[in-house]
Amino acid sequence: MKKHVIDAQNKKLGRVATEAAAILIGKDTPAFARNTVADVKVEIINVSKADISSKKKDTKFYLTYSGHPGGQKNEIMKDLIARKGISETFIRAVKGMLPDNKLKTKRLLNLEVKE
Repeated sequence: MKKHVIDAQNKKLGRVATEAAAILIGKDTPAFARNTVADVKVEIINVSKADISSKKKDTKFYLTYSGHPGGQKNEIMKDLIARKGISETFIRAVKGMLPDNKLKTKRLLNLEVKE
């Protein structure tokens, strides 16, 4: 199993997330196949030192829906960071960039985010 380390210090959230998603999908390997999980681990370090603007923290919101009437919830990035930590924003960013299929959860298990 190959391990990739991405340093998020002074980098934008989206740039780090796209790099991690491409590695998790396996796009950078010669044995790329869409129907398999790549044999890689991705570790994102220094996420607390990432370059996230205060405007983004105040305006970016995450929408969740339970499926029940009145079950739609909005949460601002600032509140999410206070509740779950800044690593959760990186996990959600990478999760949004992975294809929506049965392999998404298996690929996310190969992601490790450290503050």
